[in-house]
Amino acid sequence: MKAVKWGIIGVAGHFLLRVAKPISESPIINILAIASRSREKAKEAANTYNIPKVYTNYQDILKDKEIEAVYIPLPNNMHYEWIKKAADAGKHILCEKPLCLTFDEVKEVIDYTNKKGVLLMEAFMYKFHPQWLKVKEVVTRNEIGKVQSIHTRFFYFDTNPDSIHNQLELGGGALRDIGCYGISVPRFILGKEPKRVLSLIYRDKEFKVDSLTTGLLDFGDVQSIFTVSIQTDSFQEVNIHGTEGNISIKLPFNMYPDVPSDVAISTNIGIRNPKPGPADQYKLEFEAFSEAVRGLKDIPIPPEDALNNQKVIDALFKSEEIFNWVNL
Repeated sequence: MKAVKWGIIGVAGHFLLRVAKPISESPIINILAIASRSREKAKEAANTYNIPKVYTNYQDILKDKEIEAVYIPLPNNMHYEWIKKAADAGKHILCEKPLCLTFDEVKEVIDYTNKKGVLLMEAFMYKFHPQWLKVKEVVTRNEIGKVQSIHTRFFYFDTNPDSIHNQLELGGGALRDIGCYGISVPRFILGKEPKRVLSLIYRDKEFKVDSLTTGLLDFGDVQSIFTVSIQTDSFQEVNIHGTEGNISIKLPFNMYPDVPSDVAISTNIGIRNPKPGPADQYKLEFEAFSEAVRGLKDIPIPPEDALNNQKVIDALFKSEEIFNWVNL
């Protein structure tokens, strides 16, 4: 397969820390250009990862006719604008989660990219890691019986006032940044949507963003709960309980790429640890999307998945307002 030529819109810390190195080493990914409003940041990233072209204007990277696909790791409030601009330029788009800030915005960009004939995908990288493919397989084969409960916890500590996570106008807060995983996981594992949701949200008194959020998702015959925080000591874990066993994923989202994962599957026979991996979930994500760009495979995560996830996010914020359940 001929490598897909990519442009990176924004020198985000997430991109530099987790994404740049693995995708720069892929034979089917060619990072052709990177754009930042800071020339120094763009040049430094370009030099580190051998990126040929540097732009100091996001629009200029879209004018580059060689670029086929773009990755958007910008602050959440900028996704809507730059998805549409990228679509206008005929670029396929992999955008960080959440795709936009509201259900209506997500629906609009999906319709817009469809009309422009470009691919659009929300970057939920965890779905590509072998540990989650194994978990999905175990659940599908009914090894733990009928799933009854899914419990997700995801925490980190950030009280920096300059952080995008602590700026309400940028779409910050725990629910949008990491609560989206607590919504995505049960939807992914169960293959269906919740019927109603309830939230308990605490907002930081200075930043006004939700710093501690719990969501209860009612799937009818399955219940799922998640708690996320951006002001709690770093921790993450997912537990899935069925009628005949349970699964524990010790590092579900920020799995290290160079060691096997820690998945424990417990049934009446005993406990086993299959240890899927090592694997780099970001490399797998970009490669899968690149294969879709080449028409070799269908898009791995259709944009409608982002729409359904956003519907739940909106409903949880609505639940905060009315302090009650919200039907979906």
